[in-house]
Order: sequence, then C-alpha cells, then structure tokens
Amino acid sequence: MHNRYIAIAAVIGALTVATGAFGAHALKDNLSPDAMQIFDTAVKYQFYHLLALLAAGILYSLQPGSLLSLAAKLFIAGMVLFCGSLYALAAIVNSGNESLKWVGAVTPLGGVSFIAGWLCFAAAAFKKRQ
Repeated sequence: MHNRYIAIAAVIGALTVATGAFGAHALKDNLSPDAMQIFDTAVKYQFYHLLALLAAGILYSLQPGSLLSLAAKLFIAGMVLFCGSLYALAAIVNSGNESLKWVGAVTPLGGVSFIAGWLCFAAAAFKKRQ
C-alpha cells in the first residue's frame, strides 16, 4: 500500500506543478485578483499536503500502521475536497455566477480532512515511540 501512496503523491506533485504554472502564466491575466488568490491558496495547500502524503507513504514503508494509512487517505481526501473546491470557487468567483458559490461550503470538509490527517500522523508517531 505504501508504494501506492508514494506513487499518488508523485502524480499529484506533477499535477500541482503543472497547475501552479498554468495559474501563473495562463490564468494570471484572466482571473480577477480575488479569484487568483483563491487559486493560489489551493495550489499551496495541495503542495503542502502532497509532501505530507509522500512522508506518510515513506514512513508506512518503514513501519506499516493503520494510523499512517488513514492519514494518507485523509490527506488525499483533503486535497480533493479543499483544493478541488477552491479551484472550482476561483472559476465561479471569476465568472460572477453567485448561484454557484455554495461550492465554497465543501472547502471546510477538506480542511477537517487535513486536520484529521495530521492528527493521525501525530498519533502514529506517538504510537511508534511506545
């Protein structure tokens, strides 16, 4: 399973670099400043959490445990929910379509996934010390 987490992190890493470059070059002049800030936040959090996913996969390869596996799954869920909803929200804010702003309500679910992932990561570290 750890190889799968490492491979997913690597693919997400490539996608994150491509998405960030796309935003910096192709979208910079096409998104409003508010939409660009939302987009940049999504890229940043995706990058931070792909590194967390990579660390969880590497640590899982050394000492497998259900908490590390759960942390990895929560980091993936967070990237989909938090970052995905922010990418969508950036497009919605830029379009001016107020009726779709409810998509932003998904973002906190991704944030909770990130927090839970970090707590599982910490619990796994404490568990291994005992």
